[in-house]
Amino acid sequence: MTGEASVRASFRTQARWCDRLGSPFTALLCEALAAALDRRTAVGMRVLDWPGDPSPGGDALALRLCGGLHALVRSGGAPGLAALYPPGPLPGAGELREAVAPVLRGSALLPWLDSAPQTNEIGRSAVLMAGLLTAAARFGQPFDLYELGASAGLNLQLDRYGYDLGGLGVGAGSPFCLRPDWRGAPPPGAEIRIARRAGVGLSPLDPRRDGERLLAYIWPDQTERLRRTEAALALAAAEPPPVEAGDAADWIESRLGGSGDRGVTRAVMHSVAFQYFPPGAQERVARHIARVGAQASETSPLLWLRFEKLPEDDRFSLRLRTWPGEDRLLAWAHPHASEVEWLG
Repeated sequence: MTGEASVRASFRTQARWCDRLGSPFTALLCEALAAALDRRTAVGMRVLDWPGDPSPGGDALALRLCGGLHALVRSGGAPGLAALYPPGPLPGAGELREAVAPVLRGSALLPWLDSAPQTNEIGRSAVLMAGLLTAAARFGQPFDLYELGASAGLNLQLDRYGYDLGGLGVGAGSPFCLRPDWRGAPPPGAEIRIARRAGVGLSPLDPRRDGERLLAYIWPDQTERLRRTEAALALAAAEPPPVEAGDAADWIESRLGGSGDRGVTRAVMHSVAFQYFPPGAQERVARHIARVGAQASETSPLLWLRFEKLPEDDRFSLRLRTWPGEDRLLAWAHPHASEVEWLG
């Protein structure tokens, strides 16, 4: 397949994924872009001559462009296109293609092609919280949290949210509640106490400055995701989670070491991030956590909480490795954590 054909195919592949994940509007937009892009514009030339991997699993080229369009619509920079965006009815394919064409002639979208989409899907906090509850029931200690691939750190403040996890209520004082469609028994009830928290990302976002960038990458017809992310950003702006810029392997090797403090459970966690680390970084992270885990004890345990899709699986899973202890498959879940099948 030629470069241009590969790019257009990647937009259509992204459309199928968006439709499968409950965003018919973004699916239609990806199809419209696949048809509307041409070399008469700077945006079209850059996209169609993309030098890297345009696929959803590579450079996510379609979502870069969709994020830029959503940002323009939200800021009032594309009123003609905005008239076809949610919450209005789903437009016709030709109508959307005609509306997006003039926007592609401008230069405002070019900066959005420079970097990969950054989302901070807080729905995943529900899955991570279920894993922490399992560990809290086991060890009964406060946590030191270390998040890899933390973006703006919205999941690093997961104890500030409310939850309904299969009928188990957590965090009743929060301004909003995460209620995934839950199958199976609820996770164990336990007290969650966070002693310290820290995160790392290659290009972390500041919730006070970059909130609109995060919101732009959320699919515009998924209004509940937008609403809860806005609420999480407001919480984070008042007390920003500590997230540093850096390589995940370098950071965890420098931050996590020794046997830890007595009476504190150290928890390394990540959600839909590890798969994007280079293989060498993945190996270093796993090797270092295991090395530190070998020094852990009942009074200073270590856990590794992963909400990821393993290469051998066709679904996303939540897995919890504890030292002392074992590796456990706790749940299968939708990638946005809207549905959870609890096994723990």
